Amino acid sequence: MDASIYTVTEALRDGSRIEIRALRPTDGDELQSAVGRMSDESLRRRFFAPKRHFSEREIEYYVNVDFVNHVALAAVVNVDRHALIVGGGRYIVLAPGVAEVAFGIDDAQQGRGLGALLMKHLTAIARDSGLRQLVAEVLPENAAMLAVFKKSGLAMTMQREGGVAHVTLDLGFSPLLSPCSG
Repeated sequence: MDASIYTVTEALRDGSRIEIRALRPTDGDELQSAVGRMSDESLRRRFFAPKRHFSEREIEYYVNVDFVNHVALAAVVNVDRHALIVGGGRYIVLAPGVAEVAFGIDDAQQGRGLGALLMKHLTAIARDSGLRQLVAEVLPENAAMLAVFKKSGLAMTMQREGGVAHVTLDLGFSPLLSPCSG
């Protein structure tokens, strides 16, 4: 599977359709707009601080991914014929077989199943790429993200250290996330 051209249309919990696709270098402005729509609390849960502004270097890092060691998916809805990024997920390989995963979802889209869909597709890409584990650092009060991980069907371990929950997900076979299920 070529993750750099990945695209699929999915149904959210309410039946509305959303495109999940590879993030493109041209998505920088739209990605900035998505961050601008997120609440300080959502940004704090994602970046561990209410980060509103990104340097040009950070923006370039976020949108120019190689789809080998850094994979990023965008969740896109069409509003008045304009593609609007309303969420995204990514993983970055930390060591052979292990990648860190992270998500950000527009407040208006939270609770609609988007995190689970992004997780499903990132997991499929990660497995296809030969990864064995996904890891994440999550604020313990980020119940929604922890629920996405718990409901993923992947074997999960969690250790709390300081104010952070360290989550490890085993990418071994899961009937919930097998490529044939979606």
